Amino acid sequence: MSASSEIAVAARLPAEVALHARPAGAFVRLAASFPCAVVVAANGKRANAKSILEVLGLGATGGTELELSASGERAAEAVEQLAALVGSLA
Repeated sequence: MSASSEIAVAARLPAEVALHARPAGAFVRLAASFPCAVVVAANGKRANAKSILEVLGLGATGGTELELSASGERAAEAVEQLAALVGSLA
C-alpha cells in the first residue's frame, strides 16, 4: 500500500461521552502527534482532526459514530490509535 493511500475506520463514542473540550483535546493531541493528514467526520460534517475548533464544531454527542480517515506517513497507525482512544473515552 502506498503512503498516499487513505485509510478509514469507524469508531463510536461511548454513550455517555460527547466530544466536548476535554475528550476533544485528547483526540486532537493524539492526531497532531502523527505526520499524516487526519480527518474526522460526524453528523454530515468533516473536520481536520488536528484542529480543536473544527473537532468541537462537529457537535458529536455520546453514541455518535465517527469516521476517521488518514493519508500519508503512518496513516494506518494514526487511525488505529485514534479509534482506540475514542472507544476508551470516559
